[in-house]
Amino acid sequence: MSPSLVTGGTGYIALYVIKLLLEQGHHVHTTVRSVRNSAKCKPLLDLQAKHPGKLSLFEADLLKDGSFREAMEGCTVVYHIASPFLTPSQIKDGLKECVEPALWGTRNVLESVNQCPSVRRVVLTSSMAAMYGDSIEVVQSNTGILSETCWNESSSITNNPYFYSKVVAEREAWKINEAQIRWDLVVVNPGLVLGPSLTAESVSGSLFMLENLYRGHDAMGCPGFYFLLVDVRDVAEAHLRAGTSSTAKGRYLITNGDNLSLLQMAALVRPFHHNPKVLPRRSLPKILVYAAAPFVGVSMKFVARNAGICFQADNGKSVRELGMSYRSTEEMLRDHYEEWLQNRGGK
Repeated sequence: MSPSLVTGGTGYIALYVIKLLLEQGHHVHTTVRSVRNSAKCKPLLDLQAKHPGKLSLFEADLLKDGSFREAMEGCTVVYHIASPFLTPSQIKDGLKECVEPALWGTRNVLESVNQCPSVRRVVLTSSMAAMYGDSIEVVQSNTGILSETCWNESSSITNNPYFYSKVVAEREAWKINEAQIRWDLVVVNPGLVLGPSLTAESVSGSLFMLENLYRGHDAMGCPGFYFLLVDVRDVAEAHLRAGTSSTAKGRYLITNGDNLSLLQMAALVRPFHHNPKVLPRRSLPKILVYAAAPFVGVSMKFVARNAGICFQADNGKSVRELGMSYRSTEEMLRDHYEEWLQNRGGK
C-alpha cells in the first residue's frame, strides 16, 4: 500500500487523520515545522511507537518553496491540512498570520504535487468559511441554506481575514487542479471543529474559544454569534473517505447540522462542568457587542451581519456520497470538555 502524506501533522485535525490512517494499515508521511520540538511532536512519536515502521516525519514550511517535495515522494494521496485557524481576537496581522500561510502554503504543496508523478488525489482541508462571509448572506440567499454551491464573496484581508484566507486558498487550489489532468482534488469544508484533542499543544481557534467558555471568561454573558458544528473525529473520517473513495468529487460541507450560539453550548456543558457557575446564562445585549467589537478584532458591520443570525446547512452530499454519520453535539461537547479538564483545565 502506497503511503499517504498528511501536512501539518501536529495539528488538531491532522493528528486524527494520521491516527485513522495508521489504524487502517496505511503507511503515512507527515510534515512538522521542526522535529526538534519534542512537545509538539510527542503525539506523533507516540503513534510511531504504537505503529512501528508505519509513520515517517519530515520537516516542511508552508512558506518555503519545495519543502514538501521530499515528504511527498511515493505518496498517492496528499491530505493538505496545514493552515492556521485563529479567532478574530487572536489575529494581529491578518495578511501575515492567515492569508499568506493559507494561500502560499496551498500553492507550495500543489506545485510539489505537480512535480510528483505518484500523486493521484489531493484532499484539501478548506472550511465553511470559504462558503460564506456573513451569516446574513446565507439567510438572504435564494435557498436560505448553506451548501456546497455557496462561495464567500464578501470577506477580505481587512474584513474577517481568516474567512478570506480560506476562500482564496480554496479557489487557488481549484485553479491549479484545473490546469492539469493527472490528479484530482476533493475539498473538505468543515464547520467549527470541536471535540477532544490528541495534543495539549494545539493553537486551534476553536479550542481557544471553548477554553475561554470553560474557564468562565464569558461568565457575564456572551455575544449572540452562531457556529455550525462538527466533531473533529468526524472531520478526520470525512478526510479518509474523501481520500479513498473512487467516486468522491468536488466539495463536501462537513457538519452535524447544528448551528448553535455559545450560550446554547454553555447550556449543554453545564450538567457536567465541574464549576457550572462560571458558565454564561445570558447573551450580551447587541449594543454591548457593538461596543466590544473593536477590542476583539471584529467590525461593527460584522456584528450587524452576524450577531443573532442563525441559518440552516445541508450536509446531505457528505451523507450520500461519503456515507457520513455524525456524532451529536452533546457527545462532542462532553468529550471535548472531559479531555480539556484532564489535560489543560487545571493549568
